[in-house]
Amino acid sequence: MRRRLINSTLAVVLVVIAVFGVSLVIVETRTIQSGAQESVASEAVRLVGIVESRLGSGEKLTPGILSEQITAKRYAEIEVPGRPRIQVGSRPAGDVIESTQHGDRGERVTVQEPRSTVSAEIGRTLLVILAVAILAILAAVVLAVRQARRLTAPLTDLAETAERLGSGDPRPRHRRYGVQELDRVADVLDASAERIARMLTAERRLAADASHQLRTPLTALSMRLEEITVTDDPDTVKEEATIALGQVERLTDVVQRLLTNSRDPRSGSAVAFDLDEVVKQQVEEWRPAYRSAGRAIVRSGKKGLRAVGTPGAVAQVLATLIENSLMHGDGTVALRTRVTGNQAVVEVTDAGRGVPPDLGSRVFERTVSGRNSTGLGLAVARDLAEADGGRLELLQQHPPVFALFLAREAGAIRADAPRRQRSPPAVPARSRPRPRRGRTPPSPRPCARAAPGTPRCGTTRSGTAWPGRCRGT
Repeated sequence: MRRRLINSTLAVVLVVIAVFGVSLVIVETRTIQSGAQESVASEAVRLVGIVESRLGSGEKLTPGILSEQITAKRYAEIEVPGRPRIQVGSRPAGDVIESTQHGDRGERVTVQEPRSTVSAEIGRTLLVILAVAILAILAAVVLAVRQARRLTAPLTDLAETAERLGSGDPRPRHRRYGVQELDRVADVLDASAERIARMLTAERRLAADASHQLRTPLTALSMRLEEITVTDDPDTVKEEATIALGQVERLTDVVQRLLTNSRDPRSGSAVAFDLDEVVKQQVEEWRPAYRSAGRAIVRSGKKGLRAVGTPGAVAQVLATLIENSLMHGDGTVALRTRVTGNQAVVEVTDAGRGVPPDLGSRVFERTVSGRNSTGLGLAVARDLAEADGGRLELLQQHPPVFALFLAREAGAIRADAPRRQRSPPAVPARSRPRPRRGRTPPSPRPCARAAPGTPRCGTTRSGTAWPGRCRGT
């Protein structure tokens, strides 16, 4: 493209020089020739006047006197009646420019000039015109190269930007080139880079959130399946399989929630639900893990609260807070429900050291953690809470108090109203407790396969506490 721009610019300049240069040469040649002819005629008229003046005053007419009156390289011939012919200068050979003038007394003056003198002047003029044309061509070449570089360099840069986008580097360059069309292309590429960057960030975020949110349900499910493989009691197998199916349904709900949240974080599926059922389910789910760790988890506060939100998302938020208290906290973990204004609040607290002072304002940011963890749990929990119009806050750093705020159902029945006036709790099928087939769940005890070094109930093979219960044979 650069060569084409240079060639096209030079072609235009050469055409212009050819048209105007030829015209200028013709005009200058004619001007020089006309000027030379007029100069010779003027000198002949002047010599006639000098001759008449001297003849009238009786002065002598000699070649020496008249040679001082004509221009060098010119030849003059004076003829006076009754006198010999007077010649001034050397007669030129070849083609000449000649002018003859006659006086009142019959004088005849002829002035000649070699045409080579005019040709030499025309040649000098042509050289000047040629030099100007060459300078114009050189200037055109320089300008064409600069213009071509100015146009091709941005195109090369834009091509590199497009190639970089194609190779997976979506960083916008924000370069502008002072050319409206090229700047428009740069704007489009930068906007595309920002969109690609957002898409890649969303994909990475989804992968990180999925790995974090699915870790606990998958581990708990694997423990249930391990218990099934080592027991011979059909009733225990059925009960553990029923619990495992419930966990699979909750796991499916987690995956669906993550996918929905990745497409549009604001697209919630809020419904009115019984907050007590969700809190109770989480307490029962995590109690074996806390018992294995030598700790307790309790619930208190106002009963009969109905909130607006997604039960599965609320359960995930509470599970994240409970898991953080199990991993980073100490002592008894308490879940307390209360009402403030038109909102239902669930507070999760423990007796641990709490959140470090330097992380208090950043604890909900991604990758921010004070205990060498991933730093994704609280960030994902906050996004889940905000998706349905709620919010998750840190009310107190030491001891730590996390609060989940949810909107209350409009016209919700007061908690102190008679039980017979309340409508059945709206609990989704996936989070509704499954029947135990009339059996009373035994308290957690060592697994049937327990042996030295074998993990106990509510733990993984590595000894990490997870929610779940173990059944013996």
